Amino acid sequence: MAAPTLAVRGLVKEYPGVRALSGVDFEVQRGEVHCLLGPNGAGKSTLIKCVAGAVAPTAGEILLDGEPLPVGNPAASLRRGVATIYQELDLVEQLTVAQSVFLAHEPRRGPFLDLERMRRDAAALLTRLGHESIDPRKRVGELRPAAQQIVSIARALSHDVRLLIMDEPSAILDDGEIETLFEVVRRLTADGVAVIYISHRLDEIRRIGDRVTVLSDGRTAATGLPADTSTDRLVELMVGGAPQQLYPDRPRTAGDVVLDVRELRRLPAVRSVSLQVRAGEVLGLGGLVGSGRTELLRMIYGLDRPDAGEVRIDGRVQPPGRPDRMIAAGLGLAPEDRKSQGLLLGWSQTKNVSLADLTRFERGLLNVRAERAAARDQLRRLQTVPDDPDRIVRELSGGNQQKVVLARWLLHRCRVLLLDEPTRGVDVATKAELYRVIVDLAAAGVAVLVVSSELGELVGICSRIVVMREGEAVFEVDGERASERELLRHAVAPTDSADLIEEVR
Repeated sequence: MAAPTLAVRGLVKEYPGVRALSGVDFEVQRGEVHCLLGPNGAGKSTLIKCVAGAVAPTAGEILLDGEPLPVGNPAASLRRGVATIYQELDLVEQLTVAQSVFLAHEPRRGPFLDLERMRRDAAALLTRLGHESIDPRKRVGELRPAAQQIVSIARALSHDVRLLIMDEPSAILDDGEIETLFEVVRRLTADGVAVIYISHRLDEIRRIGDRVTVLSDGRTAATGLPADTSTDRLVELMVGGAPQQLYPDRPRTAGDVVLDVRELRRLPAVRSVSLQVRAGEVLGLGGLVGSGRTELLRMIYGLDRPDAGEVRIDGRVQPPGRPDRMIAAGLGLAPEDRKSQGLLLGWSQTKNVSLADLTRFERGLLNVRAERAAARDQLRRLQTVPDDPDRIVRELSGGNQQKVVLARWLLHRCRVLLLDEPTRGVDVATKAELYRVIVDLAAAGVAVLVVSSELGELVGICSRIVVMREGEAVFEVDGERASERELLRHAVAPTDSADLIEEVR
């Protein structure tokens, strides 16, 4: 019998004071999609970094087609055919799309770069991915996060891939883009490529996966499970017990209007949107990627200046394009990309939490003890792991990094909280915790506005839901009466919407 494409045996990785992996074993066969599941902090990221050569394991072995893979050598792993698409994109924003796709292996004509061939080959890869509209000459920093994800996938496919590792590749893609991604994965596996697919979306695993390995606390909890294993069983393996209720009871009472958005416009992304959020309610904002949801939140927060319209908090008109004034008025934002927009990764949890409230701890000099104690209280309230306010944020899992962002605004005692994709890249158990926090905030009188591409979570936690399409608010429904199908019907183009729904399903 032929050796598996990848065999991981007894893999251990230790950091000072931390054991990230404690003996992981699993195999990936040629031409299969092997899904990797586990709660945040289970060791998934460390495992794939070891396979990719970015991290050298402390013990154990990694075999590719039966031969040892050089450890701690990403260039050697790439030459052997191991390509990795990380959850947090590692693109250089100043480079063009074509330069990013062929970075470090650019086509040449003699001693010179063959720019024309680079652009042509990049365009061919983007067409293969169903995104021929992305201009290879455009700078990566000018693209939306979803388009940047496609560029990252194209870069991986520009190599002679034998093993493709995909870490949450669908987190910032809409349903149509996910289907295109799945078609690419199916074509790759038909050609014999082995794929490791990491996702917290269990429905995706059933649609694209062949087998599943579950990690928990740095160990292999189960491996080789069929992709149609029940949700209850997978969650039980991940959290080590019976699954908890995913969605808490939604807020049922609302007070006065706190956030009042009136005819806000910034062309071409947002045409004219009006909405209100009341104290004690969670308003969901749905729609496809590119519908203008994130752009609307950025204008409300003051990061972008609108062409027209106004934002009122507690009845007072706020100056446009002034996030400092918005924060002073009691508004907070957890942005879509928490690592690049919401956190200072090299700073401690304490410093990230206190960032919006430093004046509270100033008495001529900064009262470091009071700052640390206040941050610890909020971090413990959210059950952030590890329970160490001095831990550098870069070292935390994605779910715990999100909790640090929320802890900042809990400390600030926000009147209005804007959440853009708050559970992106977060495991099922942590999602349940975040949902509880969101609903508890609303119960305490905070007005919460949530943007999410996961329609199920909007239906699960929101008091009301507004759907955006092509820069406009086109539909509103009470959360109790909402359904994913109805939200999707309004999110897609009105023409032949029923057919489009079936297609993206």
